Amino acid sequence: MADQYDLYVGIDWAAENHEICILKPDRSIIDRKTIEHSGAGVAQLSELLFKLSENQPSRVAVAIETPRGAVVETLVERQFEVYAINPKQMDRFRDRHTVAGAKDDRKDAFVLADSLRTDRHLFHRVQLDDAEVIRIRELSRTEEDIQQEQVRAGHQLRDLLRRYYPQMLNLCPGMDEPWFWDLIEIAPEPAKAQKLTRSRVERILKAHRIRRLKADEIIEALKVRPLQLAPGAVEAASEHVLLHLPKLRLLHKQKKDVAGRIESVLEAMSVPGQKGEHRDVTIILSLPGVGQSVAATMLAEASQALTRRDYHAMRSYAGAAPITRQSGKKKIVLMRKSCNPRMRNALYHWSRVSAQCDGQSKEHYAQLRAKGHSHGRALRGVADRLLAVLISMLKSNTLYDPARRSIAEAQAA
Repeated sequence: MADQYDLYVGIDWAAENHEICILKPDRSIIDRKTIEHSGAGVAQLSELLFKLSENQPSRVAVAIETPRGAVVETLVERQFEVYAINPKQMDRFRDRHTVAGAKDDRKDAFVLADSLRTDRHLFHRVQLDDAEVIRIRELSRTEEDIQQEQVRAGHQLRDLLRRYYPQMLNLCPGMDEPWFWDLIEIAPEPAKAQKLTRSRVERILKAHRIRRLKADEIIEALKVRPLQLAPGAVEAASEHVLLHLPKLRLLHKQKKDVAGRIESVLEAMSVPGQKGEHRDVTIILSLPGVGQSVAATMLAEASQALTRRDYHAMRSYAGAAPITRQSGKKKIVLMRKSCNPRMRNALYHWSRVSAQCDGQSKEHYAQLRAKGHSHGRALRGVADRLLAVLISMLKSNTLYDPARRSIAEAQAA
């Protein structure tokens, strides 16, 4: 390669201890160490590399499987050049050194350093993100964790109600609305539902601004004949339900809080006159179908690809780029499954909403469906074209303009 390094360092990352292997360009091993995952351990590694490189950190290349974390951030901050690689690719590099399938942490550290020495073009240079991007990444992932907890808690509530109170299930299939929890609280058992008054139900509906249901409909739905259970079973189940409600309310409150924090960060990054990732937020949000969650996910999961304006990396991360398998006369094009699942989910919702509200995306979706493509395949086609539009907008630093897009697509056709 054009610019060689003086040292190649492989770090086999682990939870408590990291294996380190340091090579010269001629593949000879200078040192091996095991450092603990602590401030002292990472500082020890930095000092060793400074000493071996004679205080020239830019002449040291470090290979690691994870692109984030305390070790990576410390080394990048101290001007060492850090490269990350996908664990699956690392597994293939390991096969170069042993075909028997053996795995050893010390050996993996050597394989990482040696592979960076010979195949640096397959690694990705790590660059630290803006502080606001780091924050929005944490908030976005926290929001997803809370959503998953909400789904689990909703399933648990549904199972409890199905045991003794199935008539409640028809009122709120999602189990995720505060008014429904208030209704359960005043009528946790079928016997108490029989005594519900119209005024009490109306107060709950009015407090939560629910207009799709009327008080009389709810009362009528709850006054059906209840299940006949063993003595004490209804009381025990209803007690369990009431103990479960505070958890649902807490998750609902946390989700609203995190969503508000994400919105405030995006607003701060969208202030006119911003540059870099901050300006990118304004451009991303101008696209049809892009909302707060999609924008936050793209910034969180593909910030470096956005910074590089790398269309091919973006479509690979999101699963929009297909996989071709060809051998002899046989050729198969398949959906890419190896991608970032959060990016795939965000791109799915972006293309789905865009196909509903944007005329050009809707037309493109209809054309793909007319060719016999499935719903998912058509949405991936819409998403792929939207990604190309996004990268073009980022390169030209312009907001979305449907007229310009029409002209560009007509010229391309």
